[in-house]
Amino acid sequence: MKRVNTVVCLGLLVLSWGMATSSARAEDTKNQAAWDKLKKLSSGQEIQVVQNGAQSTTGNFRSVTDEAIVVSAATGEQTINRQSVVRVSSKGHGHRMRNALIGAGIGAGAGAGFGAATAHCGNGFCIGATRGEVIGVITGIGAIVGALVGAVLPTGGWHEIYRAH
Repeated sequence: MKRVNTVVCLGLLVLSWGMATSSARAEDTKNQAAWDKLKKLSSGQEIQVVQNGAQSTTGNFRSVTDEAIVVSAATGEQTINRQSVVRVSSKGHGHRMRNALIGAGIGAGAGAGFGAATAHCGNGFCIGATRGEVIGVITGIGAIVGALVGAVLPTGGWHEIYRAH
């Protein structure tokens, strides 16, 4: 009976060891796949690398290997070891022109609606202008204001590419 208990205990020990190493290998594979995403970055692309101890480096991506990432920062080119990297993010592309055009369209529509609702040329409001001219001016003002608002809205932002597991 003692021999059976020993064999069962050894079997459970080997099984748990196998599961632990299998889990560690799966974690390493998952982490490597996440690190490989960095190879899709373009040279010169703006990135931010956060390291152990919350130290952060912002600069332009240069290259990446399985062991390190190279960043051209304001202080010069830095090679950061993979073991110390906690997170890598890239700067998204801005869409100021798109936002300005959308804002101009919304502003023009709002201005035209406001102008049509308030332009009463019969009571001296128009100062010699026709109702259509007043609506046109208010539409133009609305378009300009909308374009300015659209252009100053924040765009781009940081997008996480890699996070250590």
